[in-house]
Amino acid sequence: MEFCPECGAMMFPNNNVLKCNSCGYIKEDSDNNDYKVSKKIEAEETVKMLGEDVDVGPRTEETCPECGHNIATYKLLQTRSADEAPTRIFTCVKCKHTWRAYD
Repeated sequence: MEFCPECGAMMFPNNNVLKCNSCGYIKEDSDNNDYKVSKKIEAEETVKMLGEDVDVGPRTEETCPECGHNIATYKLLQTRSADEAPTRIFTCVKCKHTWRAYD
């Protein structure tokens, strides 16, 4: 198996040359290697663009100090030394206000 030096995609055999299906780079197969493609896999979109205004992450009951709504998403970050509790970062699902909580 060889990879394209131009774009890094896998190169496929085609009439004694190796051809990149992504950028079209062609390399002669001077070694006369016996290449065989046993299965063709079609590419599929696996990355979903959610946009900037999507509530992801676990939810909890936490009162927003800005609007008073009681549901927020949260994440844990280790902002201090490893022997101290992580910092909880909350985001209100209603007004998108973000605040921290320390233990």
